[in-house]
Parts: sequence; structure tokens; C-alpha cells
Amino acid sequence: MRYLTAGESHGPQLTAIIEGMPSNIGLTAEHIDIELQRRQKGYGRGKRMAIESDSVRIVGGVRHGMTTGAPIALVVDNKDWSHWSGIMGTEPTDEPVKRAITRPRPGHADLNGGLKYRQTDLRNILERSSARETTIRVACGAVARRLLQLFGIDIASQVLRIGEIAAERSDLPAAELRKVTELSPLRTADADSEAGMMRHIDEAKAAGDSVGGLIEVIAQGVPVGLGSHVQWDRKLDGSIARAVMSIQAFKGCEFGVGFEAAALRGSMVHDEIRHDPQHGFTRASNRAGGFEGGMTTGEPIIVRAVMKPIPTLYKPIGSVDIETKQPFAAQIERSDSCAVPAAAVVMENAIAWELACAFLEKFGGDSYEEISRNYYEYMRYVRSY
Repeated sequence: MRYLTAGESHGPQLTAIIEGMPSNIGLTAEHIDIELQRRQKGYGRGKRMAIESDSVRIVGGVRHGMTTGAPIALVVDNKDWSHWSGIMGTEPTDEPVKRAITRPRPGHADLNGGLKYRQTDLRNILERSSARETTIRVACGAVARRLLQLFGIDIASQVLRIGEIAAERSDLPAAELRKVTELSPLRTADADSEAGMMRHIDEAKAAGDSVGGLIEVIAQGVPVGLGSHVQWDRKLDGSIARAVMSIQAFKGCEFGVGFEAAALRGSMVHDEIRHDPQHGFTRASNRAGGFEGGMTTGEPIIVRAVMKPIPTLYKPIGSVDIETKQPFAAQIERSDSCAVPAAAVVMENAIAWELACAFLEKFGGDSYEEISRNYYEYMRYVRSY
């Protein structure tokens, strides 16, 4: 599968076209809206979330609630467009450009993008590089989740850190973890840490600052053998790492024990292999986080990622105006103080997309029925190996 997205943060809409989704998969706007609404929640979000109430329109590839095998077209309207139509319109205008930006914000794509694309109004960069784009990526991930759910693959997330405040990690299975974290404004399973996390966000907001955090995603029910060792670009953990690192403001990614492996001996890093007649081959532990040799092991996939503090600050740090070349406080755009809980939903759906692509590569077919036949035949083989 593949998808392309288009649209700006303050444009009329965000659009995606998905190619390669098999036919006969149940899919409605409600399935996608659930994920879009999850993305909008979370303590520390800005005023934009009070304006937008995201919902998707499926405008191609689905008929009467079932995929047809044709490309799926998705649209999410920007409710704030009515206030920006004169600024972000597509037609030529003789009027002076409104709300032009010449002061690049440190930590954003503004300056690099302006140089690369020869733009004197940096709004042409920030509108597309904005994390608003993750809305439509979540929608694409929600489509992928529909396929995974049919084969018992479940995905959940938990926030393990907000700034200086760490939470206890939960070992709950994905389905149980999601029930717990959905009730938390921080998307954490550690209720004792919530008050400290919220206070930390409030303090940063009051100071015109922002905070980042650490997110963990778990995917359960993933069969052994997705991905491949035969070429570097077919290693599934590499594809997942790329997808996660492409999310705005993400700065690091690890699997299983991750970077702790640098301080451990090999006997404390690798997972012993076990076998029983009922389940076949399993692992005694899951320090590898569900991957060996770029392929899934059949154990839960565990991915952690770091999100940096959002670089748009209400107390801006220094920058230089690209027109006057004079030092200035960076441009202020409406933003969040902390978007880590929302980013956890984005990360879930980015991983869901990569898993679905690998799943289809392994069990490929043009319809659900064909894929299902291939999957269950393979699973019988795995148990008897």
C-alpha cells in the first residue's frame, strides 16, 4: 500500500489518496473519526483544538461500508478555513500578501524550507510542515487498522514521561492498556503521576514555554515473519523507525530494551527460544521488542519514541528577520504547550500503517478473502514447524 497527502494547516482541507487496500474490508467514516477524535484530546493542547472538530469524508474507494479495491480518497475539512480564505486562497490576487512571515522560528522547518524552496514568505513553509498534517496521516493509519483488526492485531500506547516527570510503565496487554490510558488526559497508565505531569505542563505554559515526553506503543497479535532480512530496506523495524521519526518533533526511536542495550551484556539483551507443541516456537522474554533480523518474532512489538518540546513558544527565543537581517524574537503562531498525548495517537497510527503494509506484502491478495486464506494457512504452518 501507499498513500499521498496534500493540504495546508490553514487551507480548506487535508486530503489523502490510499492505493492498495484490498476489497471487502468493512470501512466507514466512523472507524476513522474515532482515531481523529483521539488525536484531538490530551492535556496541554492549544486553542486550535477548540475550533476544529475533525471528521473525515470518504469520497472514493468505499461503497456501502465496504472497500472496493479502488484507491480510497479521504478529506478532512479545516473548520478554521473561513478565517483564512483571504490569506490562504489559491487564486492570484492583486492585494498585498496578508500575514506574511519573515521571522523564522528556531526548531521549525521555516528557515531551511525557505532557503530550499526560495520563499520570501515563510508561511509557504510552515503551513505544510505544521503538525496539523498528522490529522490526515492518522486517518490513513485508521484505514490500516481496520485491516489489522480483522486478524487480531491490536495497538495501544502509553505516555512514559512528560518533561521532568516520569510515569511507571504498565505491562498490560494492548487491549487492557488502551482501556486504562483512554481515561487519562495524559494517556498514561500511571494515575499517580498525572497530577505532577499536568502541573509540569501548566508551569511551562505560564512561562511561555513547552515540554516534550516519551511515548511507548505496543502492537500485539503480530505474526512471526513480517519484514525480511534479505535487503536493508525490507527490514520492518527500519520502516517503523522511519515512519515514527517522520512525525513532527520526534527525535529518537528504540525497540525493546533499546538504548539500554549499550550498558548490558549479551546474556541480558537476547531472548531465549522456547518450544511447546501447542504454540510452536516462542521467546522466554521480549527484550528485542518483537524484532530480530528486521523480521517480527511473533512477540509483541514494543516501540518507544521521544518527542521534543514544541518549538513554537509564546515567549519566543532569538531569530533573525530574513528581509532586514536584524535580530528579532521569533514569530508566534498558535500552538500547544504539550502535544505528547496526542502524538501518541499519531505514533500508533504511523506504526499501524507500516504493519499493514508488511502484512499485505506477506499475505498479499486483492480481497479480504484471499488474504485471509493465505494468513490462516501460514499460521497453521508456523504452529507445526
